[in-house]
Amino acid sequence: MTDTWKSDENHAAMVAYLSTAPTEARTETETDTPAAAAAAPADATPADASSDATSDANPKKLSKNQLKKLAKGKGKKQKKEKPQWGDGSKKKKEKAEKKKKNDASNSASGTNNNNNDNNNDNNVPFVNTTPKGHKKDLSSTPMADAYHPVSVESAWQDWWEQQGYYTCNAQDAMGKLPNEDKFVMVIPPPNVTGSLHLGHALTAAVEDTLTRWHRMCGHATLYVPGTDHAGIATQSVVEKMLMKEQNLNRHDLGREKFVEKVWEWKNEYGNRITKQLRCLGSSVDWSRERFTMDEKCSRAVVEAFNQLHEKGLLYRDLRLGNWSCALKSAISDIEVDYIDLEGRTFLEVKTHKGNPKDKLGRYEFGTLTSFSYPVENSESGETITVATTRLETMLGDTAVAVHPEDDRYKHLHGKFLIHPFNGRRIPIITDAELVDMSFGTGAVKITPAHDPNDYECGKRHNLDFITVLSPDGAINFNGSQFEGMMRYDARIAVEEALKEKGLYVGKEPNKMRLGLCSRSGDILEPMITPQWYVNCDGMAKRAGDAVRNGELKILPEDHEKTWFYWLDNIRDWCVSRQLWWGHQIPAWFASKKGEAIDKNDMANNSRWIVARNEDEAMEKALTILGCPKEEVVIERDEDVLDTWFSSGLFPFSVFGWPDNTDDMKAFYPTSILETGLDILFFWVARMVMMGLQLTDQLPFHTVYLHAMVRDKEGRKMSKSLGNVIDPLEVINGCTLEHLLKKLEGGNLPAKEVEKSKKDQAADFPDGIPECGSDALRFGLLAYTVQGRDVNLDIKRVVGYRNFCNKLWNATRFALQFVSDFKPTSTLLDDLMASGKMAIRDKFIISRLMNACDSVNSYLTEYKFGDAQQASYSFWIDDLCDVYLELIKPVVYDTSEENADARWAAQASLWISLETGLRLLHPMIPFVSEELWQRLPGRGTLGEGETESIMIASYPQCNESYKNSEIEASMETTMKIIRACRSLRASYQITNKVLTKFYIKVNDGEDVVKAQCDDIKTLGKASAVEVNVDEDSLPKEVGIDVVDDQTTVLMDIKGLVDYGVEIKKLEKNLKKTMPALQNLEKKMKAAGYEEKASADLKAQNAEKLTGLQKKVADINEAIENFKKLAELEKN
Repeated sequence: MTDTWKSDENHAAMVAYLSTAPTEARTETETDTPAAAAAAPADATPADASSDATSDANPKKLSKNQLKKLAKGKGKKQKKEKPQWGDGSKKKKEKAEKKKKNDASNSASGTNNNNNDNNNDNNVPFVNTTPKGHKKDLSSTPMADAYHPVSVESAWQDWWEQQGYYTCNAQDAMGKLPNEDKFVMVIPPPNVTGSLHLGHALTAAVEDTLTRWHRMCGHATLYVPGTDHAGIATQSVVEKMLMKEQNLNRHDLGREKFVEKVWEWKNEYGNRITKQLRCLGSSVDWSRERFTMDEKCSRAVVEAFNQLHEKGLLYRDLRLGNWSCALKSAISDIEVDYIDLEGRTFLEVKTHKGNPKDKLGRYEFGTLTSFSYPVENSESGETITVATTRLETMLGDTAVAVHPEDDRYKHLHGKFLIHPFNGRRIPIITDAELVDMSFGTGAVKITPAHDPNDYECGKRHNLDFITVLSPDGAINFNGSQFEGMMRYDARIAVEEALKEKGLYVGKEPNKMRLGLCSRSGDILEPMITPQWYVNCDGMAKRAGDAVRNGELKILPEDHEKTWFYWLDNIRDWCVSRQLWWGHQIPAWFASKKGEAIDKNDMANNSRWIVARNEDEAMEKALTILGCPKEEVVIERDEDVLDTWFSSGLFPFSVFGWPDNTDDMKAFYPTSILETGLDILFFWVARMVMMGLQLTDQLPFHTVYLHAMVRDKEGRKMSKSLGNVIDPLEVINGCTLEHLLKKLEGGNLPAKEVEKSKKDQAADFPDGIPECGSDALRFGLLAYTVQGRDVNLDIKRVVGYRNFCNKLWNATRFALQFVSDFKPTSTLLDDLMASGKMAIRDKFIISRLMNACDSVNSYLTEYKFGDAQQASYSFWIDDLCDVYLELIKPVVYDTSEENADARWAAQASLWISLETGLRLLHPMIPFVSEELWQRLPGRGTLGEGETESIMIASYPQCNESYKNSEIEASMETTMKIIRACRSLRASYQITNKVLTKFYIKVNDGEDVVKAQCDDIKTLGKASAVEVNVDEDSLPKEVGIDVVDDQTTVLMDIKGLVDYGVEIKKLEKNLKKTMPALQNLEKKMKAAGYEEKASADLKAQNAEKLTGLQKKVADINEAIENFKKLAELEKN
């Protein structure tokens, strides 16, 4: 077949096909042979060989201009370019001009619409004309000449929802087996306050890939969406809004009015997340959307609280915990951020008026202050010196501990110290567990009410627990003359007072870690407060045993040790919060009218009544108090429950628990919980514990934990760092100005801001290109092959837009090949039984079957990155780089004698496109749907044809259609083709000139002969002959030894100026010899063997070998060219 496609009118379509030419890199062993090197020009040894600018060569490729300069002896080999079949230079110039005109408007809008192919050719913003919920009409819309994400991704989401594709019928699901025919998953509910970041986008990409795959596999599939009420976060947001807009705090409004305001805010601003999820293509069942404070979830919370209390697992107690003075609430460990101080550090404290001794009003941290306590009744004035990083807590000291074996203090055992400000007698106790007598003075001050270690010590020694702080962080009545001062103002005042009394010893820098409230930024205090707790011992054991006995799988498995660490060392869970927004605790304090009784006194704990409603509480109160109803007063606990309490119920509360609803029967337990590893304990473990305790079932059988998303520098994504990327900024694009403004709004130091700005400007000089949801999803899935952390480089994600562009252009280009083709519902089986298939056709079907096998296996094993790579490889490496190239002359030949071959090629291509798109759909749903809908034959394939790709069957491997022999044959052919291309590149043969090749094979001659046409097509050959007689071979040939079985020779007579090539080689030799001689001299110098390091000697030895080989190769090549020149003369 002739290479007529080069001048065919269809070349216009090919100009857009693929943003880069197919790459077929050759390994050094394939090219770096003496024969090949000897015949190579000076500046293009076979190992570095480049093909013509428009051919399909290895990555080290030169452009046409570079080749021309190289041929003339000008210029050096530059960095590799990515040639295209149409380089788009004219379009680039036009777009550059348009960019200048539109910069101002784009900057103002914060969007970036001047990236490659982001707009239509007239730079007019895309307008979706499809009515909401209707199917996009592609029949009247020509396929665009470039991939435009905003256009491609429009309308499909609304149509999918309208068609009900995301829902699942409970009655149908009841008869399905949970692990075989059914897939159910609940979304980790994001906080209603915010918007999703790229970590959430990774979650969405993984979860929706699983969901769409299971749906296409024919399973009863349900993916339940929801949002979390986020008690602290939401209350903080609304309080700030009230203060900013009305100069009011929540106490000014009162609880009822404030909660009304929060609901107003939620209803107005709380839907941003649903918009983002829709943009990401998440196929969640919106009809089952839940909010953790809606009626259904709230009822579940009340029931769970009561059941836990009735079983003796929930109780009220005084304990030490994290306290936020800014929020005036206890908070959970998950809500704590930490900063490490290297030493003396000044920090701003927003709850304080400011330190008058610091010009910026900051307070001092990171120091260890020493002071002395006088020993009671000491005639010599003996003291004990102690040290602390929180000097104000000495107001609550109730003991000083020493080691029982410390000889320095044995004479003081059992004696007392005197508090300098309130005269309190402070016992000297011995505690080997707490005290390290080699550290400092060997004496430790004990403040049981304000330090975790001291708290445990206080319990061991039955010490007094004296709280010195009020809920807002001011010193309370236990603080003597310091009462009313804010805690860090008191720190300064206590130091001054100790100096006046002569008890101050000194201060020194000290490394320390400060715990901050993640919501308010306030420095946390350990405080003893009355709270509600859940005894988790039994639940934790069941949750741990479930993993140990294999009932519950945690993937990756190395996270099991974290699971066991937390659950085997479980502590009772503090579930109450001193907030107004959240699930108000269903507990009431009962008293008699006129009775003066402290509800926070643990002696009155029996008066606390847990009930499902107020009427039930009153009935219980009457029983407890034994008096008439009119004398009973019940007061509901003002506190609310920890947000994680309602989140822990989410896998079954969404289905209507505690009622045994149809949804509960059909969809619980769920199949899998997919989330980030950072909340393995705080949420996942609590769901498992609550599920086992309240439903007696595991809420899911598998936990898949994806890696934590960090920025490319490895830093946690944080608003304060300005490195949080909204998925919509990648999907829609954004300007550099928009990114820089985000940095300025963060809390980075000025130097860090400037550094980050430079990085942003270098990475995204034109902002983030509009990539679309598909590219973002596909790029994020690629990162799941990493470990615990993902250092996410947005530029890599942006790069996957190029894949979507390739997919679009390749399909568009391929569609011209099947424009007159009519597929059938049994096409694959018909093709395989036809006897019309060439090796290339059998090859692509075999590769397709392998891809189906691999992707299904990887998704089964939750290896999303591998599944992504397998599908990517099929499209790029097999379909685009090989098969599309091979069939060009076949499909362009419409002669009668070629009809069978053409039909087989068209059938193979249509099957590859259609199946390949279904293979990709779970990962990139929008573009796969759009391209699938454009394939010829839609609507003509019979009753089994579906209206959408998302409900079509997922491709499965037919083992009988795999053909390892054919694949091996094609691999041999491709090696030969790469050798042909390398030889042409070595001699700088242009595309216009076809060359004749001779192939020597020791084994498989018939296979190579059968694919001579394919070798001609991709090798740019005028003719290919296999195993001809030695006498028939031309004298002037370029040689490439492919392997021990195959050698490729190219007739170069009349194609090479040997004199020019010899001069080039001699010039190269002249440059190389000094480097070789200098290195030899250096290595022979006196003392080299003794003084040079082993690494240096190894490096130099390797370098010497390389230079010696280069010189030998150049000399051999010069001699060969001289011989060839003589042959030409004769």
